[in-house]
Amino acid sequence: MESLKEWATVVKALENGDQSVLLRKGGILETASGFKVESKKFFLFPTFEHQELAYIKPQFQHYLNEVKNNHPKKGHNKISSYAEVIVDLEISSEDKIKALSPFHIWSDSYINERQNWMPEKPMSVIFLKVYKIPEIEIPLKSEYHGCKSWIDINADTEDGESVLSDSEINSRLKKFRDVMN
Repeated sequence: MESLKEWATVVKALENGDQSVLLRKGGILETASGFKVESKKFFLFPTFEHQELAYIKPQFQHYLNEVKNNHPKKGHNKISSYAEVIVDLEISSEDKIKALSPFHIWSDSYINERQNWMPEKPMSVIFLKVYKIPEIEIPLKSEYHGCKSWIDINADTEDGESVLSDSEINSRLKKFRDVMN
């Protein structure tokens, strides 16, 4: 199954229901094409580079401390969730991007930094339904490295347990759509 590389801090927030939306422009290796959703269902592959306290809203900075203290053993990673894409859009409106703040843990300064990187490209906005699964430990392969968003870890999973109830998802989705319209 495909895997989306995402900060371990954000993966924790997604798994705990504190985040529902990803804002992406792609990795350095994707500058020509920008970010594209390659699969409607994918593992969340925690990464540990580039995370800083200044990039995270204060009330969620504990997630960064948690992932720093629970690093996988050298040469391995742990997968504990997957996501399904409910909505996938591209937006350029600064006002709409700012209005999405309740749906993620990133600081305003980090969002501005992301918007200013490749400013000619729109921001991909992905509303997710996240599922917890029994933890899978996988060895890291050389093809997983680098600033790219998508990797195939050659693993499958059975159905997981939704992090949020259907009513919570529907409520957030309605608020999300209100922002996007």
